[in-house]
Amino acid sequence: MRPALISFAVIAAASSAMAARAAPDSPNLVLVIADDCTKYDTEIYGGPAKTPHLMRLAGEGMNLTRCFQASPMCSPTRHALFTAKYPVKTGAYPNHTYVSDGVTSIASWLRSAGYRAALSGKTHINPPAAFPFEYLSTRPIPENKRPRQNPDFTAIDTFLGDCVKNKTPFGLFVCSHEPHEPWNKGDASKYLPAKLKLPPNFFDTPKTRAAYSRYLAEITYFDGQVGDMLALLDKHSLADSTIVIVLTEQGSSFPFAKWTCYDAGVGSGCVIRWPGHIKPGSKSDALVEYIDMIPTVCDAAGIKAPDDLDGRSFLPMLEGKTNKHKEHVFALQTSRGIHGGPDYYGIRTVRDERYRYVRNLTPGVTFKNTAIKTPWYGEWLAAARNGSAQAVGMTKLYQHRPAEELYDCENDPWNMRNLIDDPAFKNRAGILCDKLAAWMKSQGDKGQATEMEALKHIWKNAGDSVGEE
Repeated sequence: MRPALISFAVIAAASSAMAARAAPDSPNLVLVIADDCTKYDTEIYGGPAKTPHLMRLAGEGMNLTRCFQASPMCSPTRHALFTAKYPVKTGAYPNHTYVSDGVTSIASWLRSAGYRAALSGKTHINPPAAFPFEYLSTRPIPENKRPRQNPDFTAIDTFLGDCVKNKTPFGLFVCSHEPHEPWNKGDASKYLPAKLKLPPNFFDTPKTRAAYSRYLAEITYFDGQVGDMLALLDKHSLADSTIVIVLTEQGSSFPFAKWTCYDAGVGSGCVIRWPGHIKPGSKSDALVEYIDMIPTVCDAAGIKAPDDLDGRSFLPMLEGKTNKHKEHVFALQTSRGIHGGPDYYGIRTVRDERYRYVRNLTPGVTFKNTAIKTPWYGEWLAAARNGSAQAVGMTKLYQHRPAEELYDCENDPWNMRNLIDDPAFKNRAGILCDKLAAWMKSQGDKGQATEMEALKHIWKNAGDSVGEE
């Protein structure tokens, strides 16, 4: 059955006629999310990309150092974030996807509580009926082009002014398209290729350095968008009454990040500020997931959310009452349907506080994506053909993986040393393998059978265009 459609224009018009009214002291929400940004590349997590506004926000709030998402791709990540459910449960597990009939999102829950629910920038969520946001833009944008847009801060400025004037609380999602390729924004001259320290899972070539320079510049450009948003909150005297969350999303399209289930792929930077409730300059190492963000906000604002969510509130942690939340976090990757990808290449993973276990469903299949066709990866392959042992090792590890992998994330944060065959870790691998199997069963995830159904869950196959990734 084709999902129902609803016009964003109708949603916007209806926003002024909400039946419910929020309590006068209800906090507002601003959630800013990047696009393809490896957390380790940002200044706040020890990387070279300068992020002064994110650093400022961390000084005024809490830095969550172990935040993870349910998929290392844009579309399933955003569906999981907004619905507080894991991807297979909602049907939104491949890229360019959509949720099944009956799935609701934070947009509906906010509106039912008397909030305005708005989004500006990248969407990549479908069908619109399940995500009844006001779409903020000063210019008309065709729906199939929205996934590539950046936030419109002029429209956001107007929106905030209207909310202040009418004393209406709001939930605002500021969705950047940066630093997604093609890495053509920001000042790359600030990051001279020859002087850069490359991540340990990169093979060092001139084109790799040049691409990394442009990518870092675009992270700083995204940080400027964070600054623009914070400035607007200050302008409208909303900073003290607003919960601000900034997320870096999944890793970049460089190898071993996006499209993979390593920490650099499904790990996310996360900073949260809520004046008067979160201790400035605090840090938490608790395990949290994107699916927990919205339940936490609902808990803080007294908003009723459905009872069947996978995510759960970590408000006590934010308020300093505990530094624990979850014992395990989970994620999956469905490569079926991605641009330049294989016919199928499913990955499932679970992580505890220290170890990550990865199961590759079809280890005999060669992994590929759009990154394989880039000039810089071409240099990696050329070096491998010319006998470089490091290049051979890197390209083999990226494109030809074993059935199981196990990593000590404390001593190996880039997940480069597979411990699966080490007898000392046999028990740990077994425990995590069982946890992963139980999670998959709870989600209705049948592994390879679920992978083969993925194309049915891509939006264009439901009858509409999805735009670009």
